[in-house]
Amino acid sequence: MKNPLRKRILVTGGAGFLGSHLCERLLNEGNDVICVDNFYTGDKSNIKHLIGNPYFEVIRHDICFPLYVEVDEIYNLACPASPIHYQFDPVQTTKTSVHGSINMLGLAKRLRIKIFQASTSEVYGDPTEHPQRETYWGNVNPIGLRACYDEGKRCAETLFFDYHRQHRLNIKVARIFNTYGPRMHPNDGRVVSNFIIQALKGEDITVYGDGMQTRSFCYVDDMIEGFIRLMNTPDEITGPINLGNPTEFTILDLARLTIELTGSRSKIVFHPLPKDDPRQRRPDISLAKEILGWQPKVPLKDGLVETISYFKQLLKL
Repeated sequence: MKNPLRKRILVTGGAGFLGSHLCERLLNEGNDVICVDNFYTGDKSNIKHLIGNPYFEVIRHDICFPLYVEVDEIYNLACPASPIHYQFDPVQTTKTSVHGSINMLGLAKRLRIKIFQASTSEVYGDPTEHPQRETYWGNVNPIGLRACYDEGKRCAETLFFDYHRQHRLNIKVARIFNTYGPRMHPNDGRVVSNFIIQALKGEDITVYGDGMQTRSFCYVDDMIEGFIRLMNTPDEITGPINLGNPTEFTILDLARLTIELTGSRSKIVFHPLPKDDPRQRRPDISLAKEILGWQPKVPLKDGLVETISYFKQLLKL
């Protein structure tokens, strides 16, 4: 018989970077966790330390197909999230956001449970508003190389809010800004992992454009705290709510800091800026502060030290 004090929680994309940290946190809080992943970008090594836990279960499954389980809550994190991975099979990326959301929303509707959607700052596109507030509708190229992810996530938000209005489903939508930390995929093409691996190997640090484009970097532990707080808000709170670090850094700043912290002799080299790459990205987190009492606590330097340590072990340096 199920312990009534122990929630059974489904995490799609649970073997991914964010998903594995979320599974770990939910287990530590005394929940049963079902991790669902098709292992396209998720990795078993991210969750191998959880496998022996009797309250942790792994299902290999693609959420583009229906899933029949009995759970109390759903965190929907399944989707390739880096340009290299989501552009490799753009049709599948869109299907994961759209068909996958329909399947997870259908499951939540049948069970009458709340469901969390991991949306993204990419719904804002290359923003004309800075910093980005949740009321901003975005500036997205619907036929560009990044559209499979950007528009897929935008459509997912549409589906979530239509299920909420039409079926009174309890939804929680978070718009996630750049997040980094241990268990990032080493070949995901993201700037933090790229720079760290290049620096550790003594290779040139590749900066696209002039390096003056900005990003804000949130450490993974802070982000997972935001997820939990949003999921635990009253039913009338739906989001979308920005989750990210409002402290802005140029890409050049990040490159120099990475070289400093790794003690690398790498040189910075410049390449042309990819198409549709946003020039600015910084969240306005006023809503998160007001509604969730949440803001990031880990400074970039401290988080990079932890992330560098992880990649050193991964590369066996």
